[in-house]
Amino acid sequence: MNIQLSLTPLISLIAGILILVMPKLLNYIVAIYLIAVGLIGIFGLNSMQFR
Repeated sequence: MNIQLSLTPLISLIAGILILVMPKLLNYIVAIYLIAVGLIGIFGLNSMQFR
């Protein structure tokens, strides 16, 4: 059985939970999310597979 874990949905899920818990951190969470997604796109980390 192979389980693929994509990093982008995991990051967005964590960011969404943090925004719900602490709304004042919205700007920082969005900035960190955008930086992380950009780095994932540049370095191609979305093809990582955890087995």
